[in-house]
Amino acid sequence: MTRHERLNALLELLADAGQLSVEEAAARMAVSAATIRRDFDELAQQQMLTRTRGGAVANSVSYDLPLRYKTARHASEKQRIAAATAGIVPPGAIIGLNGGTTTTEVARVLATRPDPGGGRPALTIVTNALNIASELAVRPHVKIVLTGGVPRPQSYELTGPLAAGIFDHVTLDVAVLGVTGVSPQHGATCPNEDEAAVNRLLADRADRVVVVADGSKVGRRDFARICDTTTIDTLVTDDTLTDEAAAAFTEAGVEIIRT
Repeated sequence: MTRHERLNALLELLADAGQLSVEEAAARMAVSAATIRRDFDELAQQQMLTRTRGGAVANSVSYDLPLRYKTARHASEKQRIAAATAGIVPPGAIIGLNGGTTTTEVARVLATRPDPGGGRPALTIVTNALNIASELAVRPHVKIVLTGGVPRPQSYELTGPLAAGIFDHVTLDVAVLGVTGVSPQHGATCPNEDEAAVNRLLADRADRVVVVADGSKVGRRDFARICDTTTIDTLVTDDTLTDEAAAAFTEAGVEIIRT
């Protein structure tokens, strides 16, 4: 386990338990107490937890972890989902991407497509995610259009009126939406209403809406609705999706791609 993965796992343990002693955390992570103390100290400096005598307690932020601490979760599933999603995006398409670890993987796969030459972009990506725009800005064959707005540190997504204004001037072939919950009853959801508002505009401007979500998010409902199920054309997920759950989405008119 890398240090990054260990920090991520510690935060998940702390979010579940509320508090951890150094000894308990060391036993759960199979590392020394000195290593856990250093990890707790670093996470405390980043305001991800509060140090106590002999341990740590969770901060409220631990329940909405910043993007950099979510990348280790279901990593292989997200990479397979990204590859499958890129496979259904035609060359030269105009693609909308919101923020999140799965959509970031989709962006990386799309960016590695070969340059078609002739001075034209292989694809155009419209996004409100600062990290996606930063990674792809160095790709000369990818045209990046970044919305305005105010960034949320948890997801790097730009939100607010300045983010919404661009959607009066663009159309999209495909919107690829990362979510924290998707279900036949409640559609696509996320934890923040400002993010949901911008993501909804991405969906509204697209000819095809693709939701990407690993199995841990399917069947879940979060606070803010992005769009209802009738808006979703395709759900790309992993092979943990049950046949019963897949049938419920299919009955709602959603195409299912399991990786």
